[in-house]
Amino acid sequence: MSDTKQKLLDGTVETLRTKGIAGTSARAIATAAGVNQALVFYHFGSVDQLIDAACRDGAGSRVDEYHERFSKVASLRELLELGRALHTEESARGNVAVMAQVLAGAQQDEALAPAGRHALSLWITEIETVLARLLVRSPVAEAIDVPGLARAVSAAFVGLELYDGVDDRGADQAFAALEQFAVLIEVAEDLGPVARRALRSRLRKARSKP
Repeated sequence: MSDTKQKLLDGTVETLRTKGIAGTSARAIATAAGVNQALVFYHFGSVDQLIDAACRDGAGSRVDEYHERFSKVASLRELLELGRALHTEESARGNVAVMAQVLAGAQQDEALAPAGRHALSLWITEIETVLARLLVRSPVAEAIDVPGLARAVSAAFVGLELYDGVDDRGADQAFAALEQFAVLIEVAEDLGPVARRALRSRLRKARSKP
């Protein structure tokens, strides 16, 4: 990738971080990147396409950075601890705010939706892989939609950006609720063979009800 393209990608992320989606124009990006405004269109065709490319490039590099940490997670509680650390680190870097801005922009501009979906899908894949590994022998495995749970957890961590600085206590409560869910799963996994079979039976019956 050329130096100019990388400057534009970095400038786009910086502009989203500091000015929000509403303030992310070709002029603002070019100023942040220190290049001529015409180069936005020369290299990427449009501002939307540049935002798409920047979102994909940034998300890919960040997920790669955390991949090894995800692979070492040995329990749901550890996964949530990593999620809390990840949220704190990414918020400090401004990356959670960037993601929130792109997702907010996609509500008004459908051209931004693919970038948001792609970035989320990278995180979801990491979380889903860990959940599938951790829950494979759990007595509640049959009752949990792992792909759906991975999406819910990912959405929760992105959504917590809306709480930060506005309702810090609410953000803490949201994390605590996820941690309580992890405790419930651990309790189920510690049940004896008879209790585990009974739990599986009850869960199957519950799922079969209309």
